[in-house]
Amino acid sequence: MASTGSRTLQLLSLLQTHRYWPGQELAERLGVSPRTLRRDVDRLRDPGYPVDATRGVAGGYQLAAGASLPPLVVDDEEAVALAVGLRTAAQSGVSGVEEASVRALTKVVQVMPPRLRRRVDALRVATLASALRPGPVADAATLTTVAQACRDEERLAFAYTARDGAETTRTVEPHRLVSVGRRWYLVAYDLTRFDWRSFRLDRLSDPRPTGARFRPRALPAEDAAAFVRDALAGAGDPFVVDAVVDAPLARVQEVIGRWSTAEAVTATETRVRMTADTPEWALFGLAALGTSFRVEGPEEVVRLAAAWGERFSSAAGGGASPKLADR
Repeated sequence: MASTGSRTLQLLSLLQTHRYWPGQELAERLGVSPRTLRRDVDRLRDPGYPVDATRGVAGGYQLAAGASLPPLVVDDEEAVALAVGLRTAAQSGVSGVEEASVRALTKVVQVMPPRLRRRVDALRVATLASALRPGPVADAATLTTVAQACRDEERLAFAYTARDGAETTRTVEPHRLVSVGRRWYLVAYDLTRFDWRSFRLDRLSDPRPTGARFRPRALPAEDAAAFVRDALAGAGDPFVVDAVVDAPLARVQEVIGRWSTAEAVTATETRVRMTADTPEWALFGLAALGTSFRVEGPEEVVRLAAAWGERFSSAAGGGASPKLADR
């Protein structure tokens, strides 16, 4: 049996991963008796963790929301992911979280040991710092509610507005949230259509957990991100742009990895498929690499790149400035 301290931390970690744990299942996971589990729960309550208990044969435990937020327990990998995620959230398409993300990031990094700070700095490039205009904004409360339903494997009902303006009510088995092309998508099994679907979160409103749990189904794709990209490629909105850039694979993934898939052609050349809201935004993203590139399609983006090339060349007096070329 693990020591009392480490077991208590393990208990807290388990309670943070599910909305509700049956008591017998939780005791088995910890390798303790129900009586010892009750004592460990009491130890968590002492510093302020609000653990609700349901008595009886089918009783269990749930980490409830408290009047204040007690200390969180995270391991090294989770701490690094938290810091990188907060950096990304500060520039994401989620309404009302930018300032809060910056404040939270400051607190997290401040208490990190130096070895984890170095890892966070190394991963900082995961966030593209640019002045590109913001895309559609997803409500933070909606994002949180949907994320919890995915985590707890709980059916979700919501109102949805399709691209053509049609409004429907859906009940789904939520699978994953995916961020693609500055937009958030929910990948879920639609119990109305009896098929897998992806839903844009900025078109989704009034999400309501139904209380009904479900057994996860097998997703008909490599992963949720691939499922969304395939769906977008078939829909024609937003644009799916193919290009070859004069940059190594690592550089491409570093700058625009959030919005693209890439594969190395050579050590210094990479083929990119980017999902973008508009042709202009796709060119902005490719230009952010700071190197030359060739757009292979669609034709609309090829024409726009040619027009921009002529315009910029004219603005530079017909040729690149030597000083600028050396930078």
